[in-house]
Formats: sequence, C-alpha cells, structure tokens
Amino acid sequence: MFWKPIVLSLLAAGLITSCVKFESETNSSQQKKIINTESAPAAVGIYSQAVQTGNTIYLSGQIGLIPETRELAGDDLESQSHQTLKNIQSVLQAADFTLSDVVKAQVYLSDLNDYSAFNDVYVQYFSENPPARAVVEVSRIPLDAKVEIMVTAVKN
Repeated sequence: MFWKPIVLSLLAAGLITSCVKFESETNSSQQKKIINTESAPAAVGIYSQAVQTGNTIYLSGQIGLIPETRELAGDDLESQSHQTLKNIQSVLQAADFTLSDVVKAQVYLSDLNDYSAFNDVYVQYFSENPPARAVVEVSRIPLDAKVEIMVTAVKN
C-alpha cells in the first residue's frame, strides 16, 4: 500500500506539468504584434499606432492629421473627424481589420457642444451595428485638435 501515495504524487506532477505546458502554448499564440503604417500619421509621442494580440487590436488615439503633411485636416470639427476616422481605417487595414471589426470607441472632444456635429460624421462610418462608445470632453488634445478617437477591434 506504500505505492499509492507515490502513484498519486506522480499523477499530480504530470497534471501540473500538462497544465503549465498548455498555459505556455496558449500564451505564446497571444504575443503582441506592433502595428505601424505610413498610411496613417506617425505617432506624435512614444507609442505604437496599434498593438495586436491574437484576434484583438488596440489602436492608440488618432487625431485628424494628414499623414503626408502631419498637419490637421482643417480647423473645423467635421474635417478633423473625417480625417481621424480615415486614419483609423488605415491602421486597421494594415493589420487586415476593418471598421466593421470595431467593438469599442473612445471619443475625446475639445468641446462637447460639438457632439451633434461629430455624430453627423461618425454615422457615415458606423451606420450599421455601431460599436460601444463613450464620448467625453477634455481640456486639450495634442496639437490642439478638436477630436481624438481610440478604438478596439476584434476579428472573428
């Protein structure tokens, strides 16, 4: 009967080893991939345009910069909003995602009175099955932009 504790210990060790191996295999397939494209403006600070892990991509905040000139698309909210959403499309496309994969959007406006005007532009890009979204007013956006948008997308 002295062999039963030994067998149980060996079985337990085998199960633990299997669990550890499975966990490490799962984590290795979830490694992060940095996404950067010249089709969208280069980062204003020290960050990546996006990071992908598995089937999820996290985009850094985008503003309405024209990639070639690195200048804002215009002084008005509408021009900046269109360019911001085009920049988001470009970063998503670089990782083989589309706007229809977006599940969450975080929108920062320099003036919440622009909420309605922003929605008029936003609906042109997310007319069907729009993602979850939060819109908040902030005191200042880099380069004094009027809008900044961050999104998360999941590929099915």
